[in-house]
Amino acid sequence: MMIFKETKLKGAFIVELDKKEDERGFFARAFCRNEFSKQGLKADIAQINTSHNNKKGTLRGMHFQADPYPECKINRCIRGAIYDVIIDLRPDSKTFKQWFGIELREGDGRMLYVPEHFAHGYQTLEDHSEVLYLVTQFYVPSAGKGVLYNDPAFNIQWPVEITSVSEQDMSWKPFKLEGTLKCSCGS
Repeated sequence: MMIFKETKLKGAFIVELDKKEDERGFFARAFCRNEFSKQGLKADIAQINTSHNNKKGTLRGMHFQADPYPECKINRCIRGAIYDVIIDLRPDSKTFKQWFGIELREGDGRMLYVPEHFAHGYQTLEDHSEVLYLVTQFYVPSAGKGVLYNDPAFNIQWPVEITSVSEQDMSWKPFKLEGTLKCSCGS
């Protein structure tokens, strides 16, 4: 079994391992398509990606894939620690433009389920942090979009000084709804 706790952003969940412990350690299910489906969550994994980050304070995000290639993500920190952040970009949602952040640490048994049409990013809290992503859509470069990590439209409060951000992540335009979730992508 897995433990699902909905965040303040409808459709986004913290997923915790239900550890079965004994003198050897523990065993837990880290993913089950049936359990995700019972929660109404997309669970057809297309890719599993990993990201290693050398320095504390590194920021990656805020990324998403636009229609017709939206993706869900299931993120888990497998080394070090991160502050994982999502933004609801669904215009018809009661939590539109609101963000949610959670600390994920190596060994804590927690993951973050990110629904379609949410931007996602994180900041490392320790050197040599690594993140594992289960993704429901194949990567389509022309559908890759993002919003500024420091856009006043969202006012995300990052927990530590930002030490590194990619040029791409600094180049996103200030948020505006028109065309954000759509793309004129070829297949």
